[in-house]
Amino acid sequence: MMRIRLIAFSMLILIFMSGSYLPGQVLAKPVPESIPAAEPDLSEDEQLTLGQLRQKYADTFKTNGPSTRQVALTFDDVPDPRFTPQVLDILKKYNVKATFFIVGNRAEKHPDLVRRIVREGHIVGNHSYNHPEFSKLSLNAFRKQILHTGDIIHKLTGYTPKMIRPPYGDINEKQLQWAARQQYSIVNWNVDSLDWKGLSKEQVKQNVLSAVKPGSIILQHAGGGVGSNLSGTIGALPEIIDELRCRGFNLVTLDEMLQLPKSK
Repeated sequence: MMRIRLIAFSMLILIFMSGSYLPGQVLAKPVPESIPAAEPDLSEDEQLTLGQLRQKYADTFKTNGPSTRQVALTFDDVPDPRFTPQVLDILKKYNVKATFFIVGNRAEKHPDLVRRIVREGHIVGNHSYNHPEFSKLSLNAFRKQILHTGDIIHKLTGYTPKMIRPPYGDINEKQLQWAARQQYSIVNWNVDSLDWKGLSKEQVKQNVLSAVKPGSIILQHAGGGVGSNLSGTIGALPEIIDELRCRGFNLVTLDEMLQLPKSK
C-alpha cells in the first residue's frame, strides 16, 4: 500500500513540474475543428451599403442589364420644359427609344410633356414626388412618395410604372423589402454622365463613352433644379448615339433590356 501511495505522489509531482496543470485550474475541452468560429452579430441599426443591398436583393435591385450588345439611355428629373423637349427632339430625329424617370410634382405642372414622352414611344419610371433622399425618410413617407407619384403617372399615361429610380440612387433595406413585396423593381445605373454638374459637351461625352460596356444603363438628365445647365447633355447626345451605334450597340428601353413589364 505504501508503495502505491509513493508512485501516485511521484506522478503528481511530475505533472506539476511540467506546467501542464496548476492547482485550481479547470482543464478546457478542445474545440472540435468542425465547428466554425462564431461571427459577430450585426447591430439592428447597422445599414447595408448599396453594393450589399444589390447583392442581397439582386432580383429587385438592378444597375445593369445582361452582357449583350444592348445599352439603355435613361433620363432623370423630368418633365422640365427647359430641357425635356430638346432631348425628345434629338431622340426622335435619331429614332431612339429611351427611359424617363418622372418626378410627380413636375408631372402635375407639365402633364403634356409626360404625355408626349409616352406618345413618342418612350418608357417612364417613378422618380418620387419631390425628389427627397429616400434613406432619410420613414417607410411610410417613402411609400407615399411612390404611391402618389404612381397615381399621377397612371392618370397621364394609362399605366403605373413598375420601375423606381431613387433620387441620388439612395434607398435603405426596409424600403427595398417593401418595394419587393409590392413587385416594384429598383433600377439605378452603372454609367454616370455627371451632367447635372453643368459639364461641357465634351466632358459629358467622355464620361459616358469611356465607361460604357455591354448591358450598361446610362444616367443622364432631361430636367434639373433652378439654375441647372444641361447644355452639355443636349450637345453630347447626338454624338453619343452615333458612337454607340458605331460600336455595335443597340439602344433599348429598360423594360426590353431587363425583360421587365413596364407597368406594375
